[in-house]
Amino acid sequence: MKKSFLLICSLFVATVFSQEQLTQRVWRVNFLTPGIEYEMPIGNNSTLSIGVGIGYSGSYPHSSASGVDTGLVYAINPFLDLQQRWFYNFDKRKTKGLNITNNSANFISARILTRGKTLFGDDVVTDNLDFAVGPTWGIQRKYGKNFHFLFDMGPIYYFDVNGGHGFFPLMLQLNLGFDL
Repeated sequence: MKKSFLLICSLFVATVFSQEQLTQRVWRVNFLTPGIEYEMPIGNNSTLSIGVGIGYSGSYPHSSASGVDTGLVYAINPFLDLQQRWFYNFDKRKTKGLNITNNSANFISARILTRGKTLFGDDVVTDNLDFAVGPTWGIQRKYGKNFHFLFDMGPIYYFDVNGGHGFFPLMLQLNLGFDL
């Protein structure tokens, strides 16, 4: 735990004392996972992304009601997604003449995802509110005038209000949308 805390503090300090402000403030509308997102600079190479919407999700192993076996489990849930992103290849992209507009770069992040009550689907859960936290690696790009692409992945620790919890080895996120 101490090593994780020191790593996060080191990344924060490195972000704060970087030379050039490269991150930008961006509003987005996402369509693949319907919602809105606001990404704001909090450092020279770091942003805080806040997203809300309604998205597809699966069940975590400890969150399904006991005795329910529905096979492939899915649900449509409202969500709140918070990420602090540290972009690490702005300079390399600039040197190659590639676009860095609207934070087009690769990143690592600390992510917190909260899902609300299932709106519809076949996931029978023990609680109507759950959380997932973990590190991710990802890429985001702006194509053309305002088309946005984002992909990230990473392991998560999930938990709910009733005490269900566990580790899930890989959470994926794919978003397509438009920068406003």
